[in-house]
Amino acid sequence: MKILVTGAAGFIGFHTVLRLLEQGHEVVGLDNINDYYDVRVKYGRLARTGIAAESIVQDAMVTSALNPQYRFVRMDLANSAGLMDLFAAEKFDRVMHCAAQAGVRYSLTNPHAYMQGNFVAFLNLLEACRYHPVTHFVFASSSSVYGLNQAMPFSVRHNVDHPISLYAASKKSNELMAHAYSYLYGLPCTGLRFFTVYGPWGRPDMALFLFTKAMLEDRPIDVFNAGKMQRDFTYVDDIVEGVLRVIFKAPAGNPEWNGAKPDPSSSPAPWRIYNIGNSNQVELMEFIEALEETLGKKAKKNFLPLQLGDVPATWADTSDLERDMGYRPNTPVREGIRRFVEWYREFYGA
Repeated sequence: MKILVTGAAGFIGFHTVLRLLEQGHEVVGLDNINDYYDVRVKYGRLARTGIAAESIVQDAMVTSALNPQYRFVRMDLANSAGLMDLFAAEKFDRVMHCAAQAGVRYSLTNPHAYMQGNFVAFLNLLEACRYHPVTHFVFASSSSVYGLNQAMPFSVRHNVDHPISLYAASKKSNELMAHAYSYLYGLPCTGLRFFTVYGPWGRPDMALFLFTKAMLEDRPIDVFNAGKMQRDFTYVDDIVEGVLRVIFKAPAGNPEWNGAKPDPSSSPAPWRIYNIGNSNQVELMEFIEALEETLGKKAKKNFLPLQLGDVPATWADTSDLERDMGYRPNTPVREGIRRFVEWYREFYGA
């Protein structure tokens, strides 16, 4: 198949591209390569797929030096005309939308970045899929949509109407926008709520990256909510395996859906929502201890209160994913941390 992966220079998008190429698919990667975090990491990911930084020209396609089945275009999804031209020329079979303005805390100080990166960009993609139909549009949502919900584990059947950050609200909005297009135009859509993804080539703004960098530089780490945090840490390879299974299984409408008792995770339209998480809560202090063991040194801890927009705990109910896709993430946290540290030391020579 010919598959478009947006956010191809990003963490999950990059790993998704690699796996799709391994399976023999033709892939077009798209990314605007913004400077939200260190672009050296983004260009490093692209280099691993055979895309050299010096070959990249804005809005122009470049073919991988390592695999002729992979081409990359630097484009901003806010460029609706350019995106329409790309869809018209390429005639994609499926789309995996990983691109987004990420980060809960960044949304508190840079809210307008989310309007372009998460609202306008998403609408442009839906319009492109509407006028140049694809057989499945898969998009990254987030566990952040659960917001003030305290019922654990988080289920796709729970109410998610109380987000506590603009980032979370943008992801909830994406789910609703996709449903509208699915219902109106028969566009098969699946949203994947990712839970605290980590691993090699991870984002520099995420806890594991920040902790590792600070500890190796003998600086204190910031531990929020006095360390009383729980996260459903999910290794990136587990996420990508789930993504691939979903991409190739487009949803049909749920014939048992009842408008008098609506199921928030499905619809009479070809639209579905899944959680992808490890389905296992890990205490933040346990996570830090595992990193200390891997690095062979103790962390200096700076204990701070819970940050605005953050939640104290996440935990994924992945039963729907297991039932429909026959898959459940299972990489132990200590193993995932070990693999990340190996990559970090190699990439930075630390």
